[in-house]
Amino acid sequence: MRIVADLGKCEGLGMCEAMAPDFFEVDEDGVVDVLDAEPGEEHRTDLTAAVDACPVLALTLQG
Repeated sequence: MRIVADLGKCEGLGMCEAMAPDFFEVDEDGVVDVLDAEPGEEHRTDLTAAVDACPVLALTLQG
């Protein structure tokens, strides 16, 4: 599985960071940093919730 962030869409609202702080962090520029782009399958439920929480649809999971 791979986390993909569309930085052009990201507005730095931080919903992803609130849902999965081990994988997302909004930097001082107000854009998300993906901390682990290829997490293990055991994290799929939490990451799906974080991706679904993004109000601007800037995140996707591949694989």
